[in-house]
Amino acid sequence: MTSGSAGPLSVTLCRDPRQFAALEEPWNRLVRGCPTATPFQSHAWLHSWWLSYGKDGRLRIVLVRRGEELVGAAALMLVHRPLPLLVPLGGGITDYFDVLVAAGQAEQVVPALARGLHRAARGAVVDLREVRPGAAAEAVYEAWPGIGSKLTDSTCMELPVLPFDELVKRMPASGAQRVRAKLRKTDAAGIEEHEVTEQEVPRAVRTLLRLHEKQWRGRGVTPEHLKPRFAEHLTRATRRMVRAGEGRLAEFRLDGKVVAANLTLLSGALSGGYLYGADPDLRDRKVDVATLLLRYETGRALAEGRPVVSFLRGNEPYKNHWRPETVVNQRFLMATSALAPLLRLHESQVAGRGRAVDVLREALPAARDWRARLNELRVR
Repeated sequence: MTSGSAGPLSVTLCRDPRQFAALEEPWNRLVRGCPTATPFQSHAWLHSWWLSYGKDGRLRIVLVRRGEELVGAAALMLVHRPLPLLVPLGGGITDYFDVLVAAGQAEQVVPALARGLHRAARGAVVDLREVRPGAAAEAVYEAWPGIGSKLTDSTCMELPVLPFDELVKRMPASGAQRVRAKLRKTDAAGIEEHEVTEQEVPRAVRTLLRLHEKQWRGRGVTPEHLKPRFAEHLTRATRRMVRAGEGRLAEFRLDGKVVAANLTLLSGALSGGYLYGADPDLRDRKVDVATLLLRYETGRALAEGRPVVSFLRGNEPYKNHWRPETVVNQRFLMATSALAPLLRLHESQVAGRGRAVDVLREALPAARDWRARLNELRVR
């Protein structure tokens, strides 16, 4: 244990958004002292999300203190559909969830968090989604005094932080040769890098979202990314995260015009590429945007001493070119023993949706092939 691990613990439940807002400084100290924390556990991200997406009366944050020091936290909210659940703050736009546990104090803080969650749950099932392997939430699940179930969740891709040339060498020889050729064309285009300051964030986020929409137009952009509440949250959170060194927004300019932008969220454990946008006209100039962004981010992560560059959720084909490590997030369902039937019902609903998604994923390639053949016949 650390020298600050003496003395009794107190566990409280925060339901007041004003109290949550006032926790910024102790919360961020705890984040910095929690080795498993990801950028999505920062106060800037979670509080901004609550302001844009939260609902009155639903906030449920379990806090563990030793004296005046915050040593543990679990940021949740109550929802009633499809049944009463305690779910993480951050919702579907957040790639990783974890609880916060001060370094060196897990032996006492983890059971205290489990007990606090158990009391907070009452008539609800706790549903912790997108838990990264090795997260502190795993230990809370193991310490849970009621019943539980462990499921798999989203697939993520991660790369070790190495000099970019070393990453290229990990690829097959033909792929590495193509990457080097693409980078020569990109460098010849004369693209300039610019890291956005805190004051520039509002303008830069608008540009990023405009380029993101333009890039995905006609190809199925995520609907949430086009909504005002998402822009509001992203602007507010990014401004605070840039100020605190928890985020980086980079712009790439050609002839003075922003042609690509990339938002990266940062923690001690990783550098995660959250959202980018690029002008489709760059393809005409033979600029490979994904490679350009990855080279920039790996260089920054290497300089900052971060061990992992994460592509975050999704196993899109372009990510696999780099031979990343596949990391599967976990989903923990927990409830009091009295709510065992409710937990099993929710578990069966989750499994049913998962099977439906798997069927859809299998069907989509066949559907695309069918459409391609149909278009071919029309051309003939």
